[in-house]
Amino acid sequence: MPMSDLAHRTGAAAPPPLGAAAGLAPLVLIVFLGFLAVGAPLPALALYVHDELGFGGAVVGWSIGLQSLAAVLTRHRAGTISDASGPRRAVLLGLPLAALSGLLYLASAWAPLAPGGRLGLLILGRLILGLGESLFLTGTMSWGIARLDASRTGKVMSWQGIAMYAAIGLGAPLGLAVHAAAGFAGVAALAAGAPLLAVAVALALPGVPASGGGERVGVGRVLGLIWRPGLVLALATVPFAAMAAFLVLDYADHGWSGAGLGLAGFGAGYILVRLLGSHLPDRLGGARIAAASLGVEVLGQLLLWLAPGPGLAAAGATVTGLGFSLVFPAMGVEATRRVPPELRGRAVGGFIAFFDVAMGLTGPAVGLVAGRFGFASAFLVGAVATLAALALLTARRRAGTAA
Repeated sequence: MPMSDLAHRTGAAAPPPLGAAAGLAPLVLIVFLGFLAVGAPLPALALYVHDELGFGGAVVGWSIGLQSLAAVLTRHRAGTISDASGPRRAVLLGLPLAALSGLLYLASAWAPLAPGGRLGLLILGRLILGLGESLFLTGTMSWGIARLDASRTGKVMSWQGIAMYAAIGLGAPLGLAVHAAAGFAGVAALAAGAPLLAVAVALALPGVPASGGGERVGVGRVLGLIWRPGLVLALATVPFAAMAAFLVLDYADHGWSGAGLGLAGFGAGYILVRLLGSHLPDRLGGARIAAASLGVEVLGQLLLWLAPGPGLAAAGATVTGLGFSLVFPAMGVEATRRVPPELRGRAVGGFIAFFDVAMGLTGPAVGLVAGRFGFASAFLVGAVATLAALALLTARRRAGTAA
């Protein structure tokens, strides 16, 4: 549905067409600041739960993964709010919740409780962060598509993905530095403050008309349209989730320094490809770009698994970032072109939910493997998952050609 028709339905004036920079810059900033609450605590969380609270790898994995499990359970609702009330409302609901999660981390760090009680506060914060991130990320994705146009969905997802992984890639070493200087309480304060800055940006940005999709639509209908590209995304996300949970611990297990450099390398590789190739999924098709990307991602995971030293491990993390970079927008193009405009918010939410599932399940599952075979085995699991994504994508393309 053209934006003019959509505005007519909702009684709002259609905004003039925006260039990519003008349309996306404020949303990119919102996502970056919001995702600092996700990215900056990640490596510090592993150290806090493992070293300070004294829990093992499986609990580390669950502590990290629960945020994504909470997000996946709320993505459809976040999409419904975005469709029915406008994406700006979803964003302004989600960001304060993300800030609240940081305050709960702070309570965990300061509370005079036994380790189990402090872990409970931390887990509550992780669950609230999942709800908050579900709302603000689904909202900003839908907001960006509405501001630019559905034909530039790949560009929207690419640039907002840059913001996400810049916040993770830059936030990880920042979080480690803050942790070294001020402990986990300092990391918690950073996680609480960044989303509040994003609220100020969102309040200054005009909204867009709601899509008019407030009617009740079952989750099954949406997932039935997008499950194939979503599953490719989920499998391709396993390497990133494994690195987020276990790269720091793998470095420590080997006696290496520079884990933050490895995570920063992932972020740098990811952002470089996004900067140079954000137009490729829209221009060449999502499936072609995803297939090439997955091959590179497998190589990065194998380098990490076999790395004899921190230099090659950092190279493997960087190559993983190069490969993973365009999988999300490539599969996002494939997913959103299958749904009508009035379901776009729910389609975006459902698609991102596959990412959440991977993030939520990878930590606990790989934690069990790593506990038995060592932390490096997490990256072998990542390589196998990415090969499965490539096989699924290839089978889908062959089926489409045969049809």
